[in-house]
Amino acid sequence: MALSKDQIAQRIAQELRDGWYVNLGIGIPTLVANHIPKDISVEFQSENGLLGMGPFPFEGEEDADLINAGKQTITMQKGAVLFDSATSFAMIRGGHVQLTVLGAMQVAQNGDIANWKIPGKMVKGMGGAMDLVASAENIIVAMTHTNKKGDSKLLEACSLPLTGVGCVKKIVTDLAVLSVENNAFRLLERAPGVSVEEIQEKTQGQLIVDQQVLEMKL
Repeated sequence: MALSKDQIAQRIAQELRDGWYVNLGIGIPTLVANHIPKDISVEFQSENGLLGMGPFPFEGEEDADLINAGKQTITMQKGAVLFDSATSFAMIRGGHVQLTVLGAMQVAQNGDIANWKIPGKMVKGMGGAMDLVASAENIIVAMTHTNKKGDSKLLEACSLPLTGVGCVKKIVTDLAVLSVENNAFRLLERAPGVSVEEIQEKTQGQLIVDQQVLEMKL
């Protein structure tokens, strides 16, 4: 059975390590803040000028002036700090963020990512995505395995305008966990109840499948 968006975020949260500074992109990645393992401490950074972002607020406790880069209301952890966007991007460009989690419309088997524009459709702009993919040590993509038409989003080559080249290290979809290795996707885990054959069918790029593929633990 395919994972929900929240379950994708829950699986990505298992990749967090104690002491890391982490940037969460718009969409599914923002949900990762709700699933921090209890035995670690991480600092979430938002490129609009916040370090120490907490989980989403409970209904009725929202502060309209406290938002993330996607304009969603958020909370702040104890000790959190606010600053201007120039300082925020200096953190990113200076390589001080250990992990970036981004959504994507397409990922290529060589690690290219397209996540900001569909030609012919109006967009507000790239935001901080290009800085993040150019500067982060580790990039994980959170997305559905296929688009609304059922077409694969894991491709031999991206057809949409690129955000970054050869930068994606791992992908967590509603069907699987995959790494990018040697110009191919390697299947690491499959979602509970999802067969390897279904993942193969819905992956357009080259897919390496080991003899035993573990079922994802949530």
